[in-house]
Amino acid sequence: MEQHASLVKRIAYHLMSRLPSCVQVDDLIQAGMIGLLEASRNYDATQGASFETYAGIRIRGAMLDEIRRGDWAPRSLHRKMREVAGAIREIEADAARDARDVEVAERLGISIDAYHQILKDATGHKVFSFEDLTAGGESLSEGMSGAIPGPMAEVEKAEFKRELAHAISGLPEREQLVMSLYYDEELNLREIGEVLNVSESRVCQIHGQALLRLKARMNE
Repeated sequence: MEQHASLVKRIAYHLMSRLPSCVQVDDLIQAGMIGLLEASRNYDATQGASFETYAGIRIRGAMLDEIRRGDWAPRSLHRKMREVAGAIREIEADAARDARDVEVAERLGISIDAYHQILKDATGHKVFSFEDLTAGGESLSEGMSGAIPGPMAEVEKAEFKRELAHAISGLPEREQLVMSLYYDEELNLREIGEVLNVSESRVCQIHGQALLRLKARMNE
């Protein structure tokens, strides 16, 4: 526990760079220490993974479980996100091309600034859905439970990953790049802004647009 306490803090501060300000780092660290304790009890060296890799999955999973229990997103945000995804879906079905910011805002009857604020809020909230997909072959949503999913669940998850990868490959080029830098390279929004030579706020908008576009295209 003492040797890997720094791992808990490192993961907590890495997550904090992606989360809304209402999430407290101390809460993440507390949850992460519980995850580390569970990892120390359940680790099996014969399974091939190093303890740090195994513990990292458990720690991050425990932190995300804690965040979900106190879901900060109000119902109004969930409703707005559904409305944005629906507008994107309708526009792309009609125009047979990527929906543009101004078109979505016009379809919703709101200003472009209000639309961009929804994208910003969506970015902070929806990060957990993508973090859930995989970490070393284990779903982070399993947290500390260690439950083993059944064969059908594994098939469904694999199919979802294939569909998600296909949907991401169909995003506009800049949105694809932001997704890659954020989830694959694990850069934060400020670092991505430096790569793209745009503001952190603009990166947040692009990221939110990508997430809601994926939601619209993967509705079924």
